[in-house]
Amino acid sequence: MDELGVDYIEGGWPASNPKDSEFFKKVKDLSLKHSSIAAFGSTARIGIPINLDQSLNSILESDVSVAVLFGKSWSLHVEKVLKCSFEDNLQLVYDSISYLREHGLRVIFDAEHFFDGYLDNPEYAVEVLKAAEEAKAETIVLADTNGGNTFNTIMKIVRDVKGKVKNRIGIHTHNDSGLAVANTLAAVEAGARHIQGTINGLGERCGNADLVQVLPALILKMNYDALKTRMPREEKLKKLRNIATYVAEASGIPLSPYHPYVGEYAFSHKGGVHIDAVLKEKKAYEHIDPSLVGNLTRYIVSDQAGRAAILQEALEMGLKLSKDNPAITKSLQEIKSMEAEGYKFDNATGSIRLIILKSLGYNIDRLKIISWRTLVEKGPTDRVEAIVTLQLNGDIVHGVGNGVGPVHALDLALRDAILRRLPYLEKVKLVNYKVSVVDAANGTGAAVRVFIEFTDGEKSWACTAYSRNILEASLKALIDGYTYKLITHDLEENLPSR
Repeated sequence: MDELGVDYIEGGWPASNPKDSEFFKKVKDLSLKHSSIAAFGSTARIGIPINLDQSLNSILESDVSVAVLFGKSWSLHVEKVLKCSFEDNLQLVYDSISYLREHGLRVIFDAEHFFDGYLDNPEYAVEVLKAAEEAKAETIVLADTNGGNTFNTIMKIVRDVKGKVKNRIGIHTHNDSGLAVANTLAAVEAGARHIQGTINGLGERCGNADLVQVLPALILKMNYDALKTRMPREEKLKKLRNIATYVAEASGIPLSPYHPYVGEYAFSHKGGVHIDAVLKEKKAYEHIDPSLVGNLTRYIVSDQAGRAAILQEALEMGLKLSKDNPAITKSLQEIKSMEAEGYKFDNATGSIRLIILKSLGYNIDRLKIISWRTLVEKGPTDRVEAIVTLQLNGDIVHGVGNGVGPVHALDLALRDAILRRLPYLEKVKLVNYKVSVVDAANGTGAAVRVFIEFTDGEKSWACTAYSRNILEASLKALIDGYTYKLITHDLEENLPSR
C-alpha cells in the first residue's frame, strides 16, 4: 500500500483487541515512504471524563500521528443508541477531537450514518460537522454506513455540505446496495477529495468501496492526480493486480476471476468474434490497456472460440500457422467435441496446446500409462502409496510414490518413473489443483473435472481432464502436464517430436 502511494493506512482500533494493539507496535519497524499510519476509534463515552476515556487514550498510546475518529451524526443514533441529548453528542464530538489535537495528532472525523442523518434531520447532521470543524479536524468524512443510498442522493448531499463547511470533505461508502464504487465516484464528482476504501472491497457485511476499482477510475478515466507517488499516470497502478492477489491470499478471501481490472477474466476473450477483433485492435473489446493495472490479455479457447484463438495459442509456442492450415479446423473440432463430453478448457493452456500439436502431427503420447494403482491404508501404520507403469518414448518404466494423499502419491510415482530418463523435468512443479463436480448422472456417480497448474520456474501452464473417477482424471491431467513440458522442451531444443 505504501509503494502504491496511499496517503493513510488505517491500522485498526487499538482499544478493541490485543491484535490491533500489536499491529501498531510492529508497524513502527517499517520504513514507509508515502503513507501515514492512522489509528481508528470513537468519540468518548457518555459520562466519562475525556482524559480517562479508554478509546481515546489507546489511540494516543499507539503512537501514531493521525487519528480517524467516528461520531454519531444521525439523530436516531443519538437518541436510540447513545441515549443522550443532541447537545451532549455535539460536545462529545468537539471534546474528543480537541483532546487528540491537544496531544499533537491530526484528526480525520468520520460522520457515521451521515447521509441517513442528513435525510432525516439535515440541520442537526450539519451541526455535528461544524462541531468537528470547530475542534480543528482536518478532514470531515461523510459515511454511508448502511450502504443504502444511491449515487444521485450521495452527489446532492455532498454538494449541499460543500456549501456549508469549509473543511476538506471525504467519502466512506458501504456496498450493501452494490453501489459503493459508484457512490464514491459520484461523491468525488460532487467535490469530495478524501476517499476511504479497502483493497478488493473487504469489509463489514457486503464490504466497503473497493480501491481496486476506484483508483483506476479516478486516475485512468477521470484524470485525477490520486496517490502520492510522482510516477507518470500510466505507471501508478502497475502493481495493482499484485496487491489485490496478495491481499486475497493473506486474508483467505479469494479474488473473483471476474473482479474488474485485476481478475483473471477481466481481459480474457472467449468468443471467436471477440478474439479475432482484439487480435486486430485491442480497443475493440478492452476498455483500458490491461498492463496499466498489472494485468494482461488472455485468449480462452473453447467451443465458442474461432480460428484466431487457436492461431494465437500456436504462436505462443513459436508455431506460425496460416488460417487455412487444416490443423486449425481439426483442433477446433476436437475442442468442441471434448467440451460437449464434459471438458472445459478455460485457461487450460497446456491441454489446448497439446491438442494443437496432435493436430499438427506431433506425438503427444510420449508418456503413455500402461497400468496404475493407489493404496490408502488407515490404521496402526498409515500409508498412501501409488504405483505406475508407463511407456516412455517406447520403453517401459515403473515408479512408486508415497504421499500425503492419493493424488500426491500418483504425482510422486510419475516423477519417480519419468526423472530416471528425463531429469530436466525435475523443474516441473504443481502449483494448484482444483476439482469441480460436473454432474450426478442419475446416481451412477458424479463426474469430475480436474484442473492442475504447473510451473518450471520460468513458464506456467495448466492441464485439465474429465472422468467419473477423480484419480483417473487427476492422473490424466498430470500426464498431460509433464508431456507438455517434454514436447515444448524438444521444440525449444530443435529435437524431433513428431
